[in-house]
Amino acid sequence: MNHYLFLVTVPNIEEGQEIAKNLVESKLAACVNIIKDIFSVYRWKGDIEEDNEHLLLIKTTEEKSNLLIQKITQIHSYENPECIGLKIEKGSKKYLNWIEDVVE
Repeated sequence: MNHYLFLVTVPNIEEGQEIAKNLVESKLAACVNIIKDIFSVYRWKGDIEEDNEHLLLIKTTEEKSNLLIQKITQIHSYENPECIGLKIEKGSKKYLNWIEDVVE
C-alpha cells in the first residue's frame, strides 16, 4: 500500500484543529500534526500576499487520498486551499502499517 503526507495551510489554529479532528474521526487520516506560526508569501489574484498561517501534516493512504482532498475542499475556509500530497518513499514498517490499520 502507498502512504502519503499531505501539506495543508490554515488561517488559524481553531480551523486546523477542526479539520484535523474531522479527518481523523472520518478515518481519512491516521494522524494530523499542526505546526504553529508559519509565514507565507504568495501570489493571489494578481497581488503579492503575506500571511501568518499554520501547517497541517496529514498522514494517510493512497486509497483515501482523493476522499481526503474532497473533504478538505469542502470544509476549508479558503477559496483555493493548499492540499499537496507527497508520497512517503520510506518509513518505519510498524508506523506505516499503523496508518493502514487506522484509516482502514
